[in-house]
Amino acid sequence: MKKIAIHWFRRDLRITDNHALSLALNSDYEVLPLFIFDKDILNQLEDKSDRRVDFIHQSLQNINQELEKYNTSIYSFFGTINEAFKHLTNQYQIAEVFCNEDYEPSAIKRDEEIKLFLETQGIKFTSVKDQVIFAKNDILKADQTPYTVYTPYSKKWKEKLNANYFQSFNCNLNHFTPNSTPLHSLQEIGFKKTDTHFEAPILDKNIISNYDEFRDYPSLNHTTHLGVHLRFGTISVRKCVEFALNHNQIWLNELIWREFFMQILANFPKVQTKCFKEKYENIAWRNNENEFIKWCNGETGYPIVDAGMRQLNQTGFMHNRVRMIVASFLCKHLLIDWRWGESYFAQKLLDYDLSANNGNWQWSAGCGCDSAPYFRIFNPYEQTKKFDKELIYINHWIPNLNDLDYPTPIVEHQFARERALRIYKEGINNTL
Repeated sequence: MKKIAIHWFRRDLRITDNHALSLALNSDYEVLPLFIFDKDILNQLEDKSDRRVDFIHQSLQNINQELEKYNTSIYSFFGTINEAFKHLTNQYQIAEVFCNEDYEPSAIKRDEEIKLFLETQGIKFTSVKDQVIFAKNDILKADQTPYTVYTPYSKKWKEKLNANYFQSFNCNLNHFTPNSTPLHSLQEIGFKKTDTHFEAPILDKNIISNYDEFRDYPSLNHTTHLGVHLRFGTISVRKCVEFALNHNQIWLNELIWREFFMQILANFPKVQTKCFKEKYENIAWRNNENEFIKWCNGETGYPIVDAGMRQLNQTGFMHNRVRMIVASFLCKHLLIDWRWGESYFAQKLLDYDLSANNGNWQWSAGCGCDSAPYFRIFNPYEQTKKFDKELIYINHWIPNLNDLDYPTPIVEHQFARERALRIYKEGINNTL
């Protein structure tokens, strides 16, 4: 039996410009592409009509169509990661396993465990950077500590960037080992088809060139919708950065925010469950469950908030400006712990990414590493005047806006604002 290499697909669901895949295909071994439907992750998903699972499945089908040209397909395994590699080491003589790095705490732990197992089998484990331009310790301050403020981080990020960082990784696509294993169906892994339709990611010059001008207006649908593609790696971040450099610096800044939050999570894993600024742990959250349910269902009586939540519930997407408004509303107007909102977004967002979701929720709550100060409280009415003046977005998601059954405001704005200022101030002062 001849030795092979494995490329383990995770957050890199593409065969072009894929760092680990290119290393595998340029190695001395034929390559078996692998995807594991991980029961440890899938069992945590209560909704078996999860759009993300469907998106991943469609992405894999798309890859398989490409791989047919090279007489192979993805080796599909349904089980735990440990079960998968024990099975594979019995089936194949494996020389090396290649994959791209993942920076979430649970993924780091998983990879360390698999690396140790493979070492007992005499198999090399090679993990490389692919989903970011700069990872955990690539951008550091002069004293070699991580940045915790975005602006100086982004400045250093841009200074360090050069053409080498967004060169594509090319590979010999004729170097796959033959495989005809069928991809597990959604039904076989316990999930159902959704309304998600995979479309190949597009770097749209018309949208990105004018991104800074129109990105804050939710009715215009003038954002890239590339968040989900970056999340699952169906597009290369290198292509995105190169495109941004040529077309729009504001969109480039958004890509840098993504990496800023990733390195915060990697360097300060406590943020997964704790406030970055510890003094905010003393805020006396009200955590009214009935009000939280109304927020989740888009029934707060604040149209811009309700429109955003209904868009999220119906599509798995919410416009970025509206995300900030609904997050601020939950934390400041209702005084509900940001972790409740973060968890709800984690269930619903098609483009859910732990580091970005966590970073942005802590930003909104005022407790993050580089956040809006606690006394910055979005006024939903003013936000509506600025960004949805004609109520186009609101009327789309709330067709019964003028009906008698539309709820009255859950709380009066000025009262909520003053209450939040008082409670936040008291909580912070309790640590002094």
